[in-house]
Order: sequence, then structure tokens, then C-alpha cells
Amino acid sequence: MGNEGRYALITGSARGIGAAIAIEYAKEGYSGIGVNYSIDVESAEQTAKTIRDLGVRAEIYKADVSKKEECEWMVKKFIEDFGKIDVLVNDAGGALKIPEGGFDEMPLEYWDSQIALNLSAAAYCSHFAVADMKAKGTRGRIINISSQLSYCTWIHRKLLPYTAGKGGINAFTMALANEVAPYGIVVNAIAPGAILTRISSRYTAEQKQQYIDRIPAGFYGEPIDIANMAVFLADLEKPRYLIGQTILIDGGQFHDGSFV
Repeated sequence: MGNEGRYALITGSARGIGAAIAIEYAKEGYSGIGVNYSIDVESAEQTAKTIRDLGVRAEIYKADVSKKEECEWMVKKFIEDFGKIDVLVNDAGGALKIPEGGFDEMPLEYWDSQIALNLSAAAYCSHFAVADMKAKGTRGRIINISSQLSYCTWIHRKLLPYTAGKGGINAFTMALANEVAPYGIVVNAIAPGAILTRISSRYTAEQKQQYIDRIPAGFYGEPIDIANMAVFLADLEKPRYLIGQTILIDGGQFHDGSFV
């Protein structure tokens, strides 16, 4: 499959989209996978076991990627363990518990935490990964996970800082991609729409159906839909001329105009 001797680190890969990407990379013949988690060690261990059962080495890294010191430790420890980093997927993110009220009532500490998790974390990890890729002449791949919400906010959930962070991811992707392309490092992003993950279980069947009715494709996406694109973007040849793009995968919802 052409991926022997390649090593990938996926942040937020204990479960959900990150886990799906990590497992697909293992299926694609990567020689080593780094599984990152912050809280859910049991899910991280299960993801690592699935990878190992495929005959691929997996190492687990506990790190809160909203903290630059922990990002530095994780990326450097991954490089120490595997010798280099070929692929970095910045998947960790999400909306923390959303406070009541409008933006003017929002504690600024909440803003800071959301920007750190949904924007700065990708910059922190990429900073250390790019340094190693450039030093070793690695044809690296960096894939940032953005969101459908990077294009517009869902006002009813007060996701203003999350939206700002993911919009920043799109701009960061373009800027970093242009800077590192001369070194053979390719950077792109994926913006998922509604994807069935464990978080989706908090919605009732009626709520899910109401949302499905707003998706032209007529169904929710699944983590594998994002993982398949992540496999393509990490390939050494196929995306070589695809630079700094954010690819929206949402069943047609955003461009249908039914999102907001």
C-alpha cells in the first residue's frame, strides 16, 4: 500500500472521528500510530488494541492539547518513539459546556479555553511536527479537522467561540500550507458536518430525524466518511497539488442553504 515506514499521530483519537482515522491508517499499512487522549483512557486503549490487532504498532499519549507544553511533550515523545513524524492529524476539539446567555455575558475564560482547544492546539502540535519534518526532509502531511460551523454559527447553541476557532483553523491551514509547501509538506483541512458519534446519543430520535430532514443526502455522516478523506489527504502522491484547502463533508447541507 506504500505506507510502510510511515508514522502518524492523531490528536483526540480515543474515539469518534479521530479513532476512525487512526484505525484506517493502520488498515492502510502504516507502521506506527500515535493515539492521543486527554481523559478517556479506556477508549484510547481500545483504539490502540484495534490497531495492534491489525499488526500495527500503537502508542498512547495522554496530553491536553490546549496546553502548549503538553503538545510539545507529546509530539517530541512520538518522534522519540518512532524516529520521525510523517502525518499529523489535528482532530482534538469540540464545544465545552456552553454557558447560558449571550456573548456579552460569556465569561472570557470560556472564550480562551475554546480558542486554545479548537485553534491553538493545532498550531502548537504543527509547530513541533513541522520542525521535525523540515529537519529530516520528510514529505509530511498535516490534516486539520475544522467544522461545518467554521462557515456559519448555530446561534441557538451559542457556539460563537467554537465557530471562531474553527474559522481560524481554515485560515491557519491556508497560511501554513503556503509556507511549508516548498519543503514537500502538504497541509489541508476537513470540515465535517453532522457526524454520528457518541455525542449524538444525547439527542432523541425525533431530534435526530428533524436534523436529518435538513440534510440533502438524507442521512447522518459517520466517522468513516471523514477517515476516508483523511486517508486520501495523507497519501504521498494523490493530494500533492491540493494545498491549503478546507474540504466540507456535510451531505450537502451547507450549500443547500438549510443549515441556519
